[in-house]
Amino acid sequence: MNKKNFLFVSIGGYIGDLAWQVTKEGHSVKYFIRDKTQKNLADGLVPKVEDWKEQTDWADVIVFDDTCGFGTMAKALRNKGKLVVGGTTYTDRLEDDREFGQLELKKHGIKILPFHEFSSCNSAILHIKKHPDKYVVKPSGRLSNISVKRMLYIGQLDDGSDVIRILNSYKKRKKNKLIDLQLQQRITGVEYAIGGFFNGTKFIQPFHHSFEHKKLFPGELGVTTGEMGTSMFWENSNRISQSTIELFTETLKKEKFVGYFDINCIITAKNIYPLEFTCRFGYPTIMIQQDTFETPTGEFLYKLAKGEDFKLETKEGFHIGVRVVVPPYPYQDNTAFETLSKDNLIIFKDKNRNGIHIEDVKKEGDSLVVSGTQGTILVVVGSGRSIKLAQKQAYSRINNIIIPHMYYRNDIGNRWEMDHTRLKEWGYLS
Repeated sequence: MNKKNFLFVSIGGYIGDLAWQVTKEGHSVKYFIRDKTQKNLADGLVPKVEDWKEQTDWADVIVFDDTCGFGTMAKALRNKGKLVVGGTTYTDRLEDDREFGQLELKKHGIKILPFHEFSSCNSAILHIKKHPDKYVVKPSGRLSNISVKRMLYIGQLDDGSDVIRILNSYKKRKKNKLIDLQLQQRITGVEYAIGGFFNGTKFIQPFHHSFEHKKLFPGELGVTTGEMGTSMFWENSNRISQSTIELFTETLKKEKFVGYFDINCIITAKNIYPLEFTCRFGYPTIMIQQDTFETPTGEFLYKLAKGEDFKLETKEGFHIGVRVVVPPYPYQDNTAFETLSKDNLIIFKDKNRNGIHIEDVKKEGDSLVVSGTQGTILVVVGSGRSIKLAQKQAYSRINNIIIPHMYYRNDIGNRWEMDHTRLKEWGYLS
C-alpha cells in the first residue's frame, strides 16, 4: 500500500502506541491530545499538533480513540466524505448510557439480566430490602468521571446486605457522589468479551475473543482497575459472535459505524448474558491486538476506514498482554506520581523490545521515560501455541524491564484453563 497521511485524535492520549506503530511503518502521522495533563505522552515518538481540526484536509485517514462526544464528530466527518475510524452518536450512547445499552440488547433479540435504574442510593436500598438478592451496582447515566465508574461493586451475599452497606457508604460522600445507578441481578458464569472490527457495512473476520483481568492483585483480589491484563485468541464467526455482536450488523451498517465493537458477557451453560458495550478501541486490548496483526497496522486502518472487504491476517494461537504500572495507579495522586514515578527511566536489560507497547511514555534522547499522570506505562505481549507458552513469553519479556516501583500481575491467563474448559463443555467453543 502507498504511504498515507494519518491523523490520530485523542482525549487522554490512549492511542499513542497505535500512532507510533503506524509511524514506524513509514506513514506520515500527526497526533492530537486534548487533555493538558497528558499532552506529553509519546513526545519524541510521534509528531504532535495543537489543533486537529486544522489537519482534517491533510489527512487521508482520521482515527479517533474514545467516546465522550467524539462519535458525533467522527460521524460528521464521515458524512463529508472523509475516511474515519470512529464511532457515532448512537454507539457513544450504547457504551455511556447503561440503561439505553440494555434496552438495545433486548431490542436486538438478546436475552438480558433483570436490571433496575435508580436516581439515588436510598431508592436502590429500598428496592433491595423489598427484593433481597445478589446484585451488581453499576454507575449509570452519562459517565465521564473515571472515579465514579470505579464505584462498581459486585455483591457477594444472597440477601444483598453487603450491597446495602456499600450504598450507605456511597451516599455519605461529599465528592464523586453516585447519583444515577443501576442494580443488575448477579449470576455466576464465565466472564467473556467478544469483539470485532466493523468496516461500515460488515464485520471483518476474524473475531476477537478475550478474558479480561480487572482486579489490581493476582487471584482477582483488590480494587477494580481499568484493566491489568487480558488473554485472547482470534476465531471466525461462531456461536458466541452470532448470538451477540453479529446481531447488530444491520444497525451498525445503518449508522455507518467504523471501528471496534465489543460486548462483555457472562456465559452460563444455558445462556449468554451481555453486560456492557465497548464501541471504540479498548485499552490495553488494542495493544495486544496489534501485536498479533500480520496485516500491517496502517494498511488495516486504511482498508477499514475505506470500507473494504478484507480478511485481517493475525498470528495463530493464544496471546496475553500484561499491564506494567507505577504509583499511583489505579488512583489519582499527583504527589505520589511526582515523588515516585515522574520522569523515571525505563531500562531494558538487553536491546530486545519485541512485544513492548507504550502507554504513559515519552522519549528523551535515546531513552524512554515515564510521563503523563496515570501510571500506566507499558503493555507487554506474549504469544504461543498454548496459553502457557504465551505466558512464558510475556513474562520473560517483563523480566527484561526495569522501572523504579513498577508492579504488575503475575497470573494473567491463569483463568484460561478452567474457563475455556467450561465453554467447550457447554458447546460454545471448539
